[in-house]
Amino acid sequence: MAAPDVDTIIACFRRFIKPFHIDTFTSGEIDTEVRRRNVFHAMEWPERWRSYYFQSALLEHDPLIGALPMMQTAFTWGELRTRRLLSLAGTEALNKVASEGWVDGLVVPLHRAGSHYGLISLVTLNHHITPVEKKHLEAVCVVFHERLRLLVPREGFRVPPAGLTPREIECITLIAGGLSDITAGEQLGIKASTVHEHAERAKMKLQARNRAELVALAVGFGIINR
Repeated sequence: MAAPDVDTIIACFRRFIKPFHIDTFTSGEIDTEVRRRNVFHAMEWPERWRSYYFQSALLEHDPLIGALPMMQTAFTWGELRTRRLLSLAGTEALNKVASEGWVDGLVVPLHRAGSHYGLISLVTLNHHITPVEKKHLEAVCVVFHERLRLLVPREGFRVPPAGLTPREIECITLIAGGLSDITAGEQLGIKASTVHEHAERAKMKLQARNRAELVALAVGFGIINR
């Protein structure tokens, strides 16, 4: 909680999870019904897996995300299999993951409202998570996620949140502060019409009906701080 920046908190988290055989992890916000509202505050996946995940559109069929509405607390991949909550596509996805040596994982959901969840996903290398390990990891994941969620908007995203550009995020931030397109444009050195265009594109990417919902989604998903 005292970590002053993103690199420090990720390094601290890595030191804690290393004895649990955690190989990689992600942390962010997700909407199970509107998958394009995906915000990754941390993504420590290998580049090959990151590329595959996005290029194959696996996000739309991710079995772990699909299981969130049915699971009220943290769960392992093994628990999903035991409860038979995996579709055929989900089973195939986890089998592909297993080919990387990732045989188990832990998903820690933080239910916000409706179909919106905070999400921390850990992946183990050749190790199955025990019930005791699960309890320890769940506790620290919650602290990690909330601290990271506060810091990332200040430092910038490594993965564009919901596909938003840095300029679009700047415009949302100024709009959230009550500035008009004209005033926001003056601060950014661009035309008011350009601010309007950035806001409209941001609304489309987040599937927001109006500017009020755009700001609410941006704050709720940890894209901007307010």
